[in-house]
Amino acid sequence: MAAATQSAPAPAHELVYEPQQLPKLRSNYGAYLDRTSVGWMKETPIDTPLEEMRRRFDEDGYIFVKGVMPREDVYDVRQSYFEHLAPTGILKPGTSARDGIFNVGQDPIVHNGVGGKDLPDDIERIDRLTSAHTMPMYVGLLEHPKLRTFVREFMGWKKDVLVKRTLLRHNVPNGLSTGIHYDRIFLRAGESEFLTAWVPIGDCTAEGGGLMYMEDSTEIGKAMEADFMKRAESFTKEERINGFNMNMAKDGQLSHNAHELTQEIMAQGFGRTGTSRKWLVGDFKAGDVVFHNPYMIHGAVKNEDPEGRIRLGTDLRFYEEGAPLDERWMRSVWRPDDGL
Repeated sequence: MAAATQSAPAPAHELVYEPQQLPKLRSNYGAYLDRTSVGWMKETPIDTPLEEMRRRFDEDGYIFVKGVMPREDVYDVRQSYFEHLAPTGILKPGTSARDGIFNVGQDPIVHNGVGGKDLPDDIERIDRLTSAHTMPMYVGLLEHPKLRTFVREFMGWKKDVLVKRTLLRHNVPNGLSTGIHYDRIFLRAGESEFLTAWVPIGDCTAEGGGLMYMEDSTEIGKAMEADFMKRAESFTKEERINGFNMNMAKDGQLSHNAHELTQEIMAQGFGRTGTSRKWLVGDFKAGDVVFHNPYMIHGAVKNEDPEGRIRLGTDLRFYEEGAPLDERWMRSVWRPDDGL
């Protein structure tokens, strides 16, 4: 009898991560998503050829890259951040800042760290959220050579520019998470397109408040933006570039209810005939980065981490050096009163 032959394992960049069980997930408001409307993001190892990475990005609107930065480098930032916020009482007594476990005896609304216009009236706490954007450990993450080199090589840029207004955000369990939107809403003043990088600062399971993406939604985002610009023809330039104008929700988001938004998109003719797109989620590890285009529709899953971990992440926007960018985002680091 001839010996059985074993097929060679697939190259790492061809593997797709598919966990066995999808968890129950929801957005800020509305019912839990039916598991048939949720799927897993494709994972792309860092050693994947650039041509394949670019193909996936063009086809899917995002690329979920594993191991862009060393795990411990990212966890050092997480520890520094929660040491900075520890005086607010956000951490569970007896736990480490590196773990970032929420103190369940505290009010999630009081400890909301999403930012924008939904922060509580606590000057000391807001000062800590603002000053966190200039902590040396965080600034080091923004300049991390492995991250910045990857951006330049992936985009084919000689030099890159990271906008000064980065968004360093935490979501406590059962608190308010980031609403659903596409990034162009908030960066309309620049003529050039940009690349967004979402960096989870620490491990973040699918139910732990990470990002979720509407499947194949780039064209929907572009259609929504074209519709907005048509309705905004009579606006002043300032009104058109403002993400909080009369044509948008009060916080600039498309929605805080993923199920409801899916139904609205289908009803408006943006969706596929007779079917709806899935919401794609991931099991994020420290060092991973998700890159997406300006029109990909996304938002955060409500944090229901079973271990009580606080989701911490940062949103970064990159342009090619010399490109006409949104200068409003270059004025300073994030402030809750900056109007953006």
